[in-house]
Amino acid sequence: MRATVIYGAGDVRVETVPDPKPSEPTDALLRVVRSCICGSDLWPYGSMPARERGVRIGHEFLGVIEAIGSDVTTLKTGDLVVAPFVYSDNTCQFCREGLHTSCLRGGNWGAKGVDAGQGEAVRVPQADGTLVKLPHTEDDDLLASFLTLSDVFSTGHHAAVKAGVNERTTVTVIGDGAVGLSAVLAAKRLGAERVILMGRHQSRTDLGREFGATDVVSERGDEGIEKVRELTNGEGTHTVLECVGTKPAFEMGVGAVRPGGTVSRVGVPQYQEGPIGPSLFRRNITVTGGVAPARHYIPELLDDVVEGRYQPGKVFDRTIGLEEVPDGYRAMADREALKVLVKP
Repeated sequence: MRATVIYGAGDVRVETVPDPKPSEPTDALLRVVRSCICGSDLWPYGSMPARERGVRIGHEFLGVIEAIGSDVTTLKTGDLVVAPFVYSDNTCQFCREGLHTSCLRGGNWGAKGVDAGQGEAVRVPQADGTLVKLPHTEDDDLLASFLTLSDVFSTGHHAAVKAGVNERTTVTVIGDGAVGLSAVLAAKRLGAERVILMGRHQSRTDLGREFGATDVVSERGDEGIEKVRELTNGEGTHTVLECVGTKPAFEMGVGAVRPGGTVSRVGVPQYQEGPIGPSLFRRNITVTGGVAPARHYIPELLDDVVEGRYQPGKVFDRTIGLEEVPDGYRAMADREALKVLVKP
């Protein structure tokens, strides 16, 4: 089959790889019908050291089950399913607590002999625990929204949940990428009436307004912090959802949050140290967030997507075929595309 392989910074290729086959009784074989490129994929695309043997990449996909192992009981061939961005058994102590990203028998796509999502097919370990059945559809817009459940919409929701967003909280979202826009949508869904989006790309912030942002701040650094405070009577917002992952974004979050507030980070941190000393202590700031347990959230979010109450799939602004994936990476890295959907 054909699949995406990364060899180093700027070097993404689509190659022929061995066809996946179920190897454990808990496996399922999935034919991919939609996948996509994630903003977090751009970190290795921008900085990964060159290597002779490439590694598979991609962790957001949905597809149709073509085969199942003997121990798989909740799924059948022909089912349309979505895969969260990590696999899990959904039964261990951490999964039962809603922390599927720490599953004792889970793991990452593309690691330790496991297929990655940007390809024609995937062997899914722990299929019963990992995959969530979807209603069958051929509607491109609905399939796109289903695909966001695998990562970005669930991640934006995680940021809002960890921050405690509700109808009584004001929110600042830092970042106008797909996760940031999903966080705006998630905050609106949880009842927030004031959502300030910090972003500087108008096509993206326009979508943010459609998703529920009430204000847009294009300034960065101290200027951006000051603008947020101007909009909030000098106080800052109750919550900040940091959806970038850089130290300057975290620093803006600390500056924009009000005393007693919460900064929730879901942008994958690209730094080891941050401003968590006396200034946060004196202001009683909570720092939270982390890797989103998408498998925990998908059942909650799915009904709203099926019913069309929310359309997170609007974050996709370019659709390509599998062979075009290298150009899709380039387009996202060059800010020519917000989020690229792959239709094998």
